[in-house]
Amino acid sequence: MTETDATDVSDCRRCEALCDSRSRIVNGVGPTDAALLFIGEAPGRHEDEGGEPFVGRSGDVLDAALRDNGLARADVRITNCVRCRPPDNRDPTAEELSQCRGYLEREIDAVNPAAVVTLGKVPSEHLLGRSVGVTAEAGSVCEARIAGAARRVVVCVHPAATLYDPSQTEPFEASVAAAIELVEGGGDQSRLGDF
Repeated sequence: MTETDATDVSDCRRCEALCDSRSRIVNGVGPTDAALLFIGEAPGRHEDEGGEPFVGRSGDVLDAALRDNGLARADVRITNCVRCRPPDNRDPTAEELSQCRGYLEREIDAVNPAAVVTLGKVPSEHLLGRSVGVTAEAGSVCEARIAGAARRVVVCVHPAATLYDPSQTEPFEASVAAAIELVEGGGDQSRLGDF
């Protein structure tokens, strides 16, 4: 493994299936001191081709929600639980999530965001360590110990869900707005206390 800085991974061979299916490792993008860190599950085809998370149609949905709340993509950090595209766009396995967890935690620790926004079921369950009903819990703020510190995690519908099910648009947009309001409303993470 070689890293270019605290958040990037330039070489990893831990998961054979992911190494075989990827074109490249897709690292997070955005400021390394961002107040908001959005986390998806894994790169898709467009992300694998372009080397950036959340591009294509789902990225457009995320970008629009940020703009509607007065932010640009460049104002937030965006990453994934795993950095390589799974074959056939399947969800990453528990083993793959586990293999990449250290990279994700190192990125979370380096960015030290005021809030983490989990985009969809996989990152929500992975970071909260429990079953999550994303639609029912969308917009809720949970406390979790991640990367050795207490973190605020906002559960959010995946932006792609809005493309296939218009009823998911309102919960998605409301969750993004809630995360931004949480950060802009202040509140240092240290107030979360110790777990």
